Amino acid sequence: MKRRVFVGSAFAGAAAVPSRAAKVKAGDVPKRVFGKTGENLTVIGQAGGRFPLISYEDAKAVTLRAYELGLNYFDNARSYWGGRSEEVYGAVLKPFRKKVFLTTKTTKRTKQEAEAELHESLKALQTDYIDLWQIHSVAQPADVDRIFSPGGAIEAFEAAKKAGKCRFIGFTGHHDPNVHAEMLRRYQNYDTILMPLHIADPGYLSFEKIVLPEAVKRGMGIQGMKSTANAKLLQSFSVRQCLEYTLSLPIHCLAIGCTTIGQLEDDVRVAQSLKALDEPQRVALRQQAEPLKGPLLEDWKRNTLRATLARPEYLGG
Repeated sequence: MKRRVFVGSAFAGAAAVPSRAAKVKAGDVPKRVFGKTGENLTVIGQAGGRFPLISYEDAKAVTLRAYELGLNYFDNARSYWGGRSEEVYGAVLKPFRKKVFLTTKTTKRTKQEAEAELHESLKALQTDYIDLWQIHSVAQPADVDRIFSPGGAIEAFEAAKKAGKCRFIGFTGHHDPNVHAEMLRRYQNYDTILMPLHIADPGYLSFEKIVLPEAVKRGMGIQGMKSTANAKLLQSFSVRQCLEYTLSLPIHCLAIGCTTIGQLEDDVRVAQSLKALDEPQRVALRQQAEPLKGPLLEDWKRNTLRATLARPEYLGG
């Protein structure tokens, strides 16, 4: 689903709308120290997962504008757009490589396959190192077993960090917080974690309840995603409410999948005037989201109601 296409692009620059009359001011996006990595990252960062929805040139324009506006956190994955999303970043960010925190991910579960994919990522991104390389989309207990089996992907991650091909390592997922919890039990040396966090998450298979406290306890760099639940929450909540809820949690940064400059500038405006929500405010929003909770909203999560709800399995990033 294209997020805020009507608001974020159709009215962009329209004289009739005062909020669009003045260009968003560059800079002034708050930064937080990214856990034990020590890196100072903007609280929002551009992600490449939705670039397949737009043209290559438009993706480059969004990326460049994100940099111009002062964002220094750029999220990507080898699986996004068959590698083209990484190529967008390589084409745009190469001149600014030392000024940005560049992440990518692999879905490969063996050492050999992950190492081969890292080579492709480095080539596409036009860099000789990744700031953060992540084991991507860990969804099932079987994934965890493969990652930590002899010859599993974790060996590639440890070797890459030792060789300087990545500075930090972590993992991601959106399907089942219990699988995230198992990943944390299996290994102590992650630097970071990425998980879906939003207003309705606490009501169903909650990453906020099951995973976030342990990540905080370990001092990990914590990234959020899906703050608008792939735009579906925007039927009931504003962009500001969605971003402020997620960024009021004990996290460090939030990946946003903007596909227009209008969307990007909307999010930057929110970040520039970010207000932390206290617990009563967060409780009120969660109560408002109560009727929305469950696998029909969060179709990327494990469906515990599959016997009564027919829904295709979510295949996105």
